[in-house]
Amino acid sequence: MPAKKIRAAIATYGDHEVIRPENRLRGYASDTPAEPGEDDAVARAERALAELSGDFGSWMTEECERLDKARQEITRSGMSELSKTALFHAAHDIKGQAATLGFPAVAAVADSLCRLIEFTPQPERMPLTLINQHVDAVRAIHREYARSDAVDLASQLNRKLREVTDHFLIEENKGRPDIIEQIRG
Repeated sequence: MPAKKIRAAIATYGDHEVIRPENRLRGYASDTPAEPGEDDAVARAERALAELSGDFGSWMTEECERLDKARQEITRSGMSELSKTALFHAAHDIKGQAATLGFPAVAAVADSLCRLIEFTPQPERMPLTLINQHVDAVRAIHREYARSDAVDLASQLNRKLREVTDHFLIEENKGRPDIIEQIRG
């Protein structure tokens, strides 16, 4: 099946652009529209998303703050099972919600942080610097998302973070070829 080109509405202002990706909800739910007079659940969901979309930026800000608080707790008190779990859940939620909230370029960095947490066999050995770089990257990409080059910069940043993270994880998992295969996969 050929890949569909994603269409986006772009509004250009003096110092920034606002990019609204195409809503592809109908394609995931059904290929045929509802019959006249039938309840169209997809249309209702699209209307609900449109009504809520004005709040998406503030929701993403809240998610970034939650991620930052989890990082601050680790900085303050060290890595515990509770703080590791809080950091993972915050990053995982951002990874999963980024596209819906209108910030898809944030997802890859959040995914890299999830991988760091998931594949580090001894969490207390996770470099705080690497955690900080991930959290700061998520926050910066979100903050600068209106820039016309934000997606390209996010991609470059993610590529470098992923490279450093994978190097760390491969070193930490020497002697565990099954894990190294997952990291490289």
